[in-house]
Amino acid sequence: MRLRALLETDALGLRLLGGEDELDRTVHGVMTTDLKDPSRYLSGGELVLTGLAWRRDPADSEPFVRRMVRAGIAALAAGEAELGDIPDDLIAACARHRLPLFAVHESVAFATVTEHVVRKVSGERAGDLAAVVDRHRRMMTSGPAGGGPDVVLDLLGTDLDLRAWVLSPTGRLIAGPKAAGPGLPAGVGARLAAEHLAAARSGRPGPHRVTLDDRTTYSLFPVRGGHSARPPRGGRDAPGVQDGPDGRGTVLSDWLLAVEADAGDWAGERLDLLYGVTQLIAVERDRRDAARTVRRRLAHEVLELVQAGAAPAEVAARLRVAAPVLLPGFGAAPHWQVVVARVDWDGGGVEGGPAAQALLEEILVDPASTGPEQSDRLAVTHTGEEAIALVPLPAVAGEHEGSDESGLLAETLLRSVRDPLTAGLDGDGRLTLGVSAAVHSAEGLRGALEEARHARRVAAARPGRVCAAGHHELASHVLLLPFVPDDVRRAFTARLLDPLREYDRRHRAELIPTLEAFLDCDGSWTRCASRLHLHVNTLRYRVGRIEQLTGRDLSRLEDKLDFFLALRMS
Repeated sequence: MRLRALLETDALGLRLLGGEDELDRTVHGVMTTDLKDPSRYLSGGELVLTGLAWRRDPADSEPFVRRMVRAGIAALAAGEAELGDIPDDLIAACARHRLPLFAVHESVAFATVTEHVVRKVSGERAGDLAAVVDRHRRMMTSGPAGGGPDVVLDLLGTDLDLRAWVLSPTGRLIAGPKAAGPGLPAGVGARLAAEHLAAARSGRPGPHRVTLDDRTTYSLFPVRGGHSARPPRGGRDAPGVQDGPDGRGTVLSDWLLAVEADAGDWAGERLDLLYGVTQLIAVERDRRDAARTVRRRLAHEVLELVQAGAAPAEVAARLRVAAPVLLPGFGAAPHWQVVVARVDWDGGGVEGGPAAQALLEEILVDPASTGPEQSDRLAVTHTGEEAIALVPLPAVAGEHEGSDESGLLAETLLRSVRDPLTAGLDGDGRLTLGVSAAVHSAEGLRGALEEARHARRVAAARPGRVCAAGHHELASHVLLLPFVPDDVRRAFTARLLDPLREYDRRHRAELIPTLEAFLDCDGSWTRCASRLHLHVNTLRYRVGRIEQLTGRDLSRLEDKLDFFLALRMS
């Protein structure tokens, strides 16, 4: 804003005492001070407000004004509340140094002037930034010369003092400001993603505002790849824009822009600017999605051959074509794993394959990685309700097929994404995941695909919105337990465990924990007594009570197995 605009605002009560020829100076900020030398806190272009407490005698005015001029301030405004009229020595010093001087009437608080200047300057900065964002959008639309989302996030920081990050739907960091300063605290990304998905699923209008740990407030803006239409004037999402069957999958694949600020009282222009930033980021998202097309096509071709029962030599030939694209920089032929995912929507009627594909591409990326580059090695396709990933693993000397020393583990994949995805699916659907063992040849791919599908069915039999199972569980009793009917499960566990639970409730005897420890120690009296910090005779008494209440004999393998299964199913 210009100094001249201050005189045109009657509510500020400013009177010009000198510097008529300098009123076209630009004001970049405002500062209130009564220090003798505040120059170290000035960056240039400020309107400095002072109550003149620094002035003890007329000789103080000249050095004070000289310091202000050297600091490059735009103008000085002195309050009349302390001394009444502004001293002539200060007026003369400002005139000598061509520094505009205003008098602030005693009825006007400095806070009123400060608020007016900050509002005007912030609005003009937003307009300037909007122009930069628009130019950057055009550059990114025509090619990568714009520098990516990080550049725009830096602009938000430098021009609007807003810290912002681009996050994946699971909270993984996609882009952040490059300027110095603290990054997003550990774990916050996943919590913000969970809040965003829950709010979007409920249809609440955005931006979604979240306060974490009663300290920091974030405003969350969706980045809608492929359909990032600008919201209505005022910056709010149109009600129901993400409702309906198709919108459910979209919510689970969208990035989000997390801004460390409360957007609840922002003006419409600033909200429009932030939504413009999300459109710009969406351009980059769409381009990166388009770059995955080749990898998706390769995965689809390989898996079509595998499912059709093609000769291993034909599949191997296709893999040789795919390997340089999926695993650049590795000379040796990789091992492969197959991961199968499925999204089942409550109520049915909506194909879950596209949503499962988008989620699987996100889940398979290391959550500690920054940016999208690691996903460039993933090949994920979908057929109907299933999404199938062909995951390359660099071959390591000494490994052999079936080795557990490397590769993906089902529960590890979900460790950092379970909470946000549960929030996004709660009340709408389920995600189930199955992981095969690693194979090192084309002959093993068909078996790996079936193995991953079986593991996914094991996961689907478990409770919860987000579940996974791995190949290890297909050679265990764990494979069988999920398929036991609920009424059979309840009857079996009640017959064996209810007498013990009732006895524990009445006598606090801890028979159930004792039984669990005894079985976990393979029936070893010494190890079990040591683990429970009991005398062996006390342990023998408890085990005897268990056998008396249930009519079973814990020295018999069959009875041990029954108790083991009952505990696992309870």
